[in-house]
Amino acid sequence: MRIQSKKYSSFRNSAPGKGHVSASASVIYVFVLLFGFIFLPMNSSAQGNRSIVMTQAEIIRQSVNETTVAGPVRFLSDSICTGRATGSFGSTEAQMFILRQFSSIGVQPLTEGYVQGFRANNGQWGRNLIGFIPGSSDPGSYVLVMAYYDGLGELEGTMYPGADNNASGVSAMLGMARMMKACQRIMKNYRKSVIFVALDAKYVGMSGSQRLWNLLKYGLLTDPRNGRKITLDDITLTINIDQIGSTMSPIHEGKDRYLIMLSGDGYRKDALSSSNSIPELGLDLGFDYYGSKDFTRLIYRSFGDQKVFVEGGKDVVLFTSGLTMKNNKSDDTFDTLDMKVLKERTWLMFHFLERAL
Repeated sequence: MRIQSKKYSSFRNSAPGKGHVSASASVIYVFVLLFGFIFLPMNSSAQGNRSIVMTQAEIIRQSVNETTVAGPVRFLSDSICTGRATGSFGSTEAQMFILRQFSSIGVQPLTEGYVQGFRANNGQWGRNLIGFIPGSSDPGSYVLVMAYYDGLGELEGTMYPGADNNASGVSAMLGMARMMKACQRIMKNYRKSVIFVALDAKYVGMSGSQRLWNLLKYGLLTDPRNGRKITLDDITLTINIDQIGSTMSPIHEGKDRYLIMLSGDGYRKDALSSSNSIPELGLDLGFDYYGSKDFTRLIYRSFGDQKVFVEGGKDVVLFTSGLTMKNNKSDDTFDTLDMKVLKERTWLMFHFLERAL
């Protein structure tokens, strides 16, 4: 079976001996070429091979599947990363893996490079990994997508794999970058650029997110396209992904396909709900922390790398699948997570991101 994008539909049936394409048919082909979201039925060629015409959105979602989301979670929670404690050998392994992912996906370095080093609160040397995918027409506007990659490491000889917190968040972030690059490959571009950040030292007083805030506050990051300093005023939305792979704490009993979004603006809820309406999704959505105003406020304003951005008055969204009994435990392992649901959450978060671009 050949999967064929409408954006690149060929005129293979117009060759001599295979039937002449009429003027009206040519108009239809051109229309499909220009507008990739039109659904066309399945057809058969003269040789009997089926050709499925797909929408742009379907092609984009194909770039992220259960295998692509599983890879980063499996590697980052493996023993080679030894729990990813800031400053450890395992942290270095995690950094190299994420940088390879950035490079292979096509996430570009800023002028200063991918790696931004800093001293964490405990004196260890931390490293934020920062890249971006440029937009097409608004060089002064950026959306920030971040997820921390560090973990507890090894304590008293026991490794804490940190599969859900937060290898799953890093995987989702990388998946969103992959989907954005897929958009560009089919000539679907967005005005704004996206900055992707793998944060270090969440477990050391959220030192990594504080360092990122300061880099933006003082204009210490540079867009390589034009040499322009990127400041906090240029960030139109911040998305933090924190524990996104589990189905152990559903919003409603029996509905494992769910996603929690906490934000300060009500209109963001509408954007997520609208993005969730496509047939492939339909996740159970929560816009508070299990119905508790106090816990919602606590999680949103205090627990997570979004804290410094919320306190600074930025427009911030937190995506999570909630706390579980395995968080910060030695049995927070790859096999406790649901890769199918992680894939679907990544799809939904990307479609939400699209609306901000």
